[in-house]
Amino acid sequence: MRQLTIQRVMLITVFALLLSLSTRIPVDTDTWWHIRSGEHTLNEGMIYEDPFSHTKQGEEWINHSWGSQIVIYGVHELAGNVGLALYTAILATLGMAVLYQICVGNVYLRAFTLVLGAASAAVFWSARPHMMSFFLSTIVLYLLYSYKYQKKDRLWALPVVMLIWGNLHAGFSIGFIFIGGVLAGEIANAILNPQGENSIGWQGIRKLLIVTVVSVAVLVINPYGLQMLTVPFDTVSIGALRDAIQEWNSPNFQGRQTWPFLFMIFALIGTLGATTSKRLDITDYFLVIGTAFMAFLYGRNIAVFAVVATPILTYYADAALNERGWIIRPVRRMTTTQIRINTALLTLILLGALANMVAVLAPASVDTAQRAFLPVNVAEFIAEEQPERPMFNSYNWGGYLMFALPEYPVYVDGRTDLYRDEFLTRYLRTAVGGDNWREVLDEDEINTVVVESRSGLANNLREEVGWTLIYEDDMAVVFSRDEAS
Repeated sequence: MRQLTIQRVMLITVFALLLSLSTRIPVDTDTWWHIRSGEHTLNEGMIYEDPFSHTKQGEEWINHSWGSQIVIYGVHELAGNVGLALYTAILATLGMAVLYQICVGNVYLRAFTLVLGAASAAVFWSARPHMMSFFLSTIVLYLLYSYKYQKKDRLWALPVVMLIWGNLHAGFSIGFIFIGGVLAGEIANAILNPQGENSIGWQGIRKLLIVTVVSVAVLVINPYGLQMLTVPFDTVSIGALRDAIQEWNSPNFQGRQTWPFLFMIFALIGTLGATTSKRLDITDYFLVIGTAFMAFLYGRNIAVFAVVATPILTYYADAALNERGWIIRPVRRMTTTQIRINTALLTLILLGALANMVAVLAPASVDTAQRAFLPVNVAEFIAEEQPERPMFNSYNWGGYLMFALPEYPVYVDGRTDLYRDEFLTRYLRTAVGGDNWREVLDEDEINTVVVESRSGLANNLREEVGWTLIYEDDMAVVFSRDEAS
């Protein structure tokens, strides 16, 4: 016990910090349509046709996140905003804990790399179903790397994970990207470096292929059957995602929130160049460049890269440090005074992390943040004044309005797989006040418009005869069509 005190203090400190780092106020507008969908699924059964919008109502919708939505709805019902924040924090911290198990090196190297990986991934952590995908992706990587590096055969668990994942979120494609990267890398290893220490060989490749086929097969065990398999491809094919949604754009490196991602890339380059005793494994290379390409293409994939890069960085950093003798070894024996000091420090750290979480989740803080990022005030106004439907709303707010105003079917929301390219392009042109905005509002018989106060459509409506501004704040405006128009 005395020998492990330093390590335990370090680990508890790191995971307390990770839990605190990943505790955040739920201000993502997509969170709320997931809650509404989970409520509908529990109370009225599986969703096969859109029940929430007036533009696509009754059309087929594959609600691939149905399992996660039930969890998120249940968490919100039990603990409100605090529950949503803890949902995100717990899944994020558990995922990093899984990665810790496949990292190598001493506790200091592993802890530092874990924090860097978490800081990289955290840019897209929020109370949404993709947190399930983040956690399950670490499980898949753990199973694959245990098989490759630790020679522990737990591949039987992959189909089980995929069966669960396929009923939680379409991010199961990440798991197959990892599997595909390992298969490609190990085939290359078997050809180019068959005697390599960590090569699984042709027999291992055959087994992994069989398990992969079984994992694909079990994905059809879900309420939507074979249709679930096409969801990831359908989603990435929507051009409007790249045109209008930030997380589907390339990362903006002017923003500091993406810098940990850059630092991780720089650290990988540095450690690979600094070690001569450990050759770059082809599987590691394929996984790093594959997920880095995904992250550069779509910023939301930075978290996928962080999952892969965190353990790989420790493999080569540990080798580089050992070559130079740059090893900080934890104290093997501690005096009673040292134990007391460490206990006091650990207590302070835990109390500090807890205090930060309490401050972040204080009702006043949550209310202030949500009113700053979500159309809370607008929803309260509409609920009280009850302007005429149908409603045209901002894409960015559709998810929250679906939750806060259930009696007002939305025009559009974050379910891009439902609305598709043609509709979203038409919406975007209208929202910016394009040439045919009048025709769209007339064709869709819109009576109420809820958009950003500085949007092109808002500017046009301010000057338009037949429309009256009935609400305005720094964030949003609400226009109502005059009865005579």
